[in-house]
Amino acid sequence: MSAGGFTAKHLAIVGLGLMGGSMALALRPYADRITAVDPDPHTRDYACRVGMVDAATDDLKTGVSEADVVVLAAPVRTILSMVRNRIGAYLRMNTLLIDIGSTKEDICNAMGALPIGIQAVGGHPMTGKEQSGCEASEATLFQNRPFVLCPTRRTTPAARLRALAFVEALGAVAIEMDAHRHDRIVAAISHLPYLLSAALVTTVAQEAENDDAVWALAAGGFRDMSRLAGQDVRMMGDILSTNTQAVATLLAHFRMQLAMLEAMLISRDEQKLAERLTPARTARLAWVQRQENGRKNDGG
Repeated sequence: MSAGGFTAKHLAIVGLGLMGGSMALALRPYADRITAVDPDPHTRDYACRVGMVDAATDDLKTGVSEADVVVLAAPVRTILSMVRNRIGAYLRMNTLLIDIGSTKEDICNAMGALPIGIQAVGGHPMTGKEQSGCEASEATLFQNRPFVLCPTRRTTPAARLRALAFVEALGAVAIEMDAHRHDRIVAAISHLPYLLSAALVTTVAQEAENDDAVWALAAGGFRDMSRLAGQDVRMMGDILSTNTQAVATLLAHFRMQLAMLEAMLISRDEQKLAERLTPARTARLAWVQRQENGRKNDGG
């Protein structure tokens, strides 16, 4: 289905941060009317003033009750609360409901219990930027980026097609998979790296208590490795609390890797250390090359 296949008479976006705001901008050509639901009056005022949305409210029922497409762009546990406790009673029949939470299994299970007739699909756009908030929004944020779609018990064939058209309208690349698989994968490539980054910064900060020249000498390598530790703690807490088993399993595997490296260092076994590090270097270079090839194929 082409991007032209996606239209919305009334699009409601719940949560107008970077992601929700960027979606409003990207979907402006495909929606007759866009309403935002957000608790922050400054965000609501800004979005209306710049024409990002046509209307904004802090009341969920008011914002979504007339919509034919609803996007939940709030924190994960807020999405769960809305799906489990409220939103099913507010939506019309045949409304397309998509969330963009960073974990999917709990949300998709909750969506499966919504009233029959609501077309619910789990979603997760794999994109972002260091700036946050509505004012950092940009219409091209999703261009050529993966957008995972996860089916629920309320994903009819028609809902799936509407969701695919929605993703294409954003300029993103749809990747369909079940929620459990998604959560296992993002635990490895997103949630584990965040915890490792936080542990690194904590370790270095403790070392700096003995010698604060650590901070003066820290440069590019530390900057790259520590960037994720700067993410919002409450947001990451929400995410980690809904994916604990997958993350805990990977942390255990990582501890084994560290223990092996530590043993090789202590024993001064340079040959084994090199043999252990070489496949990691090869895998990293292959991934970078795959990324570059993808950009070339996309005309980037």
